[in-house]
Amino acid sequence: MRKIYSKIEQIAGNVITVKADGVKYGELAEVTSRHGSTLAEVIRLQGEDVYLQAFSGTRGISTGDEVRFLGRPMQVSFSENLLGRIFTGGGLPRDSGPSLSENMIEIGGPAVNPAKRIIPRNMIRTGIPMIDVFNSLVVSQKLPIFSVSGEPYNQVLARIAMQAEVDVIVLGGCGLKYDDYLYFKETLEEGGALSRTIFFIHTAADPVVECLQVPDLCLAVAENFGLQGKRVLVLLTDMTNFADALKEIAITMEQVPSNRGYPGDLYSQLAARYEKAVDFEGAGSVTVLAVTTMPGDDVTHPVPDNTGYITEGQFYLRNGRIEPFGSLSRLKQLVNKNTREDHRALMDGMIRLYAQYKDTLEKKAMGFRMSDWDQKLLSYGERFESGLMDLSVNIGLEQALDRGWEILSACFMPEETGLRTEIISKFWPKKE
Repeated sequence: MRKIYSKIEQIAGNVITVKADGVKYGELAEVTSRHGSTLAEVIRLQGEDVYLQAFSGTRGISTGDEVRFLGRPMQVSFSENLLGRIFTGGGLPRDSGPSLSENMIEIGGPAVNPAKRIIPRNMIRTGIPMIDVFNSLVVSQKLPIFSVSGEPYNQVLARIAMQAEVDVIVLGGCGLKYDDYLYFKETLEEGGALSRTIFFIHTAADPVVECLQVPDLCLAVAENFGLQGKRVLVLLTDMTNFADALKEIAITMEQVPSNRGYPGDLYSQLAARYEKAVDFEGAGSVTVLAVTTMPGDDVTHPVPDNTGYITEGQFYLRNGRIEPFGSLSRLKQLVNKNTREDHRALMDGMIRLYAQYKDTLEKKAMGFRMSDWDQKLLSYGERFESGLMDLSVNIGLEQALDRGWEILSACFMPEETGLRTEIISKFWPKKE
């Protein structure tokens, strides 16, 4: 039997303080007022003082209202019935479907023991050449998409959700605009991918504490599907909004701020989520792809800066496309050797030539005379950007590799590419 406390010591913003004992961090409580009841979560313990973040805000709550601790953390229902459903950051239905209450699992648990993981070795195909060819996404990888506001990062995530070769998609929205939420819903519905997708959506109008719950809800569900043998891809947008929610609560609790006002445990908070990516031995896997917007396109901002230390590379989304420079999948070499024998050589050769194209653009802008080689590079760069970099390009890996050879053959002689003779002799397009 849990104790009921009838005196609230303090109400500051959405944070309630009561004096209680035998309470754990992350435990849920029910706050009952004359306007009804709301859930709250323990976010800080200091002696006898227990700080609770109210899910629905503190409007209507007074110091004489009752607080009853439930003796458990936040839970979510887990079953196949989740597929095709849309929930709030509090785990409640956002669609017109029924509430689910069977097989409740706790969220926010520890990451899987590294000894129980296996080395990543399988590729997730997305149909986006700049990922599949140049920075392959690997099963159980954790990768951010670094972007700025205004870039089509949600469109990229929606496309990956429709095309990725996985069993289950878990999509989490943190601080989404309502238009973006509708875009995800309608796009996946029209693309026929809604039946394998689970949504946990927090919009900008929802309580801030629900923003913090979204990644944990997504990852708890993903982990359990992974244990059932499913290949699960978790897509999160936007982790900067998640960090801003942490910051807002830290300010309310009058914590000593760290870099740019973010809490000092920002790294640990992010790592606790990203480290849930795992490939289970004898079961399925969880792969995490998360958008991180960079205020002012500043990669030294605390959120992308800390993220870069945790994750295994990053995709840079700039000017409406995934840039080859700066983007990096550190695990790609584990799978590139198993795709097609020309994959690594073609990838390296095309990026080397594209770097020369960028240098030629600078020479042209400064008024230097263009040589025949420069003209070839200019033609190559334009073909590369339109044929492979443009996000409208939607082809499989083998088709993308073939297109790469076509672009090279249209601009250069075989000996000008710097590729090995045996690779060229096997894959160079034959002229009719």
